[in-house]
Amino acid sequence: MGFVALQRLTELWLAERNRRWALARGAKEYGQGHYPLFFALHLGWLMGWVLEGLWRGQPSGLWGLWLAVFLLAQGLRYWAIATLGPYWNTRILIVPGGRRIQEGPYRYLRHPNYLAVSLELVALPLIFNAWITALVTSLLNAWLLLRVRIPAEEAALRGYQE
Repeated sequence: MGFVALQRLTELWLAERNRRWALARGAKEYGQGHYPLFFALHLGWLMGWVLEGLWRGQPSGLWGLWLAVFLLAQGLRYWAIATLGPYWNTRILIVPGGRRIQEGPYRYLRHPNYLAVSLELVALPLIFNAWITALVTSLLNAWLLLRVRIPAEEAALRGYQE
């Protein structure tokens, strides 16, 4: 848990640094209203798999498979973060004069970071047999991504094509 919490805090620090960089270049933020929902989802996920895992008291019989999925998701996520560089953020920020990135994993997927996080949300709890947490957070994440976040991001990114 400590590793994942430290990882998330480091990413929030990086996102804030990148946000200041983008705002200094005139960036406009989109979809601010849904940001707290993702923050709450990830906090609930972190607490959920820890508490449910302790309650169940034993790892999954397939923990090695789920660990491999989690580690592959980490690789995909950090590839996406590295590809976006200072444009990466947990918020939707459009920098004037920027362009939609189509290198790295974005050459193959429109939203590789969201795929990586979705895999993390299911895989890490399943390592600890926390299947309720994996199911609930995955369903909530899918709804938020498909109904709220991705439509907001796609609308914002259209500004790069105009």
